[in-house]
Amino acid sequence: MKGVLVIDAVVLALLSQCEFPAAGTAVDCALSGGPDSTALVILAAAAGCVVTAHHVDHQIREESATEAAQAEQIAAAINVEFVLHQVTVPPGPNLEARARAARFGCLPEGVMTGHTAEDQAETVLMRLVRGAGSEGLSAMTPDLRHPILRLRRADTVAVCAARAITPIVDSSNLSAEFTRNRVRSEVLPLLADVARRDVVPLISRTADILRDESIYLDAVASELDPTDAKALAAAPVVLARRALRIWLTHEGYPPDAATVERVLQVARGHHIACEIGRSQRVERHLQRLRVTSTTR
Repeated sequence: MKGVLVIDAVVLALLSQCEFPAAGTAVDCALSGGPDSTALVILAAAAGCVVTAHHVDHQIREESATEAAQAEQIAAAINVEFVLHQVTVPPGPNLEARARAARFGCLPEGVMTGHTAEDQAETVLMRLVRGAGSEGLSAMTPDLRHPILRLRRADTVAVCAARAITPIVDSSNLSAEFTRNRVRSEVLPLLADVARRDVVPLISRTADILRDESIYLDAVASELDPTDAKALAAAPVVLARRALRIWLTHEGYPPDAATVERVLQVARGHHIACEIGRSQRVERHLQRLRVTSTTR
């Protein structure tokens, strides 16, 4: 009985930091079998959700079939439904990105993931070195899709230990081949050493601040007509850029920073058109911008 009380205390203390829906709500959880995703499933079940755990076997590593069986055992120990998905990800460049795309291509829409505060900090740093703006640096939002984003990895390990569940150790998480692994094992520890403090909460807080500011600026920018070249040229550049980014994304052409700058030059009259990718371009005609095909 004492063990049960300890388990309840650990889980209940962490649940207050999570974003789960009301008890009785059916939810889908991604379950790799690692400590983060295992803790996600444990906490979702403890919150009273009706949980279905989804495991994706990418068939990349020889041990993937064994890990799928282990994930099923973990789901059974937590007493939740289990669904196995098998995908084929051939070897080659950008393996991490292709595996992620394949994974989310077969998982249910709105699936919950076990991303933690460390994942948030890693995402911010990875996007920073790619030149992302405030929208990209706001990273993941603590919401129903990322319900344990406020937790630390030490918390997820504690949840698994409290339930006496041994999570899977994914050997690929130790490979220096993947950027995220190097950020996790090298960059974050170095930053913490330089700052002489734990930088994960600081980076996560920065993401929260940038997210709030990005939402506000998007709302202001939405009042600007992105097809009105004259209005764009006269607007503050931060709003013009955002208006163009929102417009092109809605048109089906999510732009990078360089594309936004090219379109802004067209709006200002420095060019009459520019390419935006996917055989499309933006043209200015009678002070109006429009997306046209370059193959016509």
